[in-house]
Amino acid sequence: MVLSSKEGEYLVGLARSSISYYLKNLTPLKPPKTKFPDLLEKKGIFCTLSTYPDNRLRGCIGLIEPDKSLIDAVLEASCSATQDPRFLPLKEEELSKIVIELTILTEMQKILVYEPRDYLKEIKIGEDGLCLKYHYDCGVFLPQVPVEQKWDVKTYLSELCKKAGLQEDAWIMKPVKLYKFQAQIFSEAEPRGGVFERKLSI
Repeated sequence: MVLSSKEGEYLVGLARSSISYYLKNLTPLKPPKTKFPDLLEKKGIFCTLSTYPDNRLRGCIGLIEPDKSLIDAVLEASCSATQDPRFLPLKEEELSKIVIELTILTEMQKILVYEPRDYLKEIKIGEDGLCLKYHYDCGVFLPQVPVEQKWDVKTYLSELCKKAGLQEDAWIMKPVKLYKFQAQIFSEAEPRGGVFERKLSI
């Protein structure tokens, strides 16, 4: 399922309304009725908050598994992003200087290889997001991260291992499970501004 620009614009607007309501009332917004039936489909989603205009990360939380409708997932992820434990909780007065980006995930696909170095041929920068699991450890990067950081595939895997709390060569040395996914990305051009679909290029 590919979302239209109108659907993406609606979801980003919903995320902003959700965050505003949550910061004022300390309780989530109730799911609204929507004229877009595709938004009732269950999808994984991440909500990223960045400062404007200097584009510093201010929060990024999401739902990896498609357990909720897009409407419900946006409400949950947007509220959670304001409380990202890596940062101080977002304050209401900051919202006018925050840009909201939503990343809608496709279903996870396990990457099957004969030996670990084959992972290097199965991952495309600018297209694939990654999820690494090893026992109780887990790390996720959205497709835009290696593009923004200018990583090659090997660095991408090493950084993913470190994010999961493992040694950087764990993707070679340990029997990790590696999954890839793709995404549609919708972002505000400026706080409360127009919404565009972001295309990744390398």
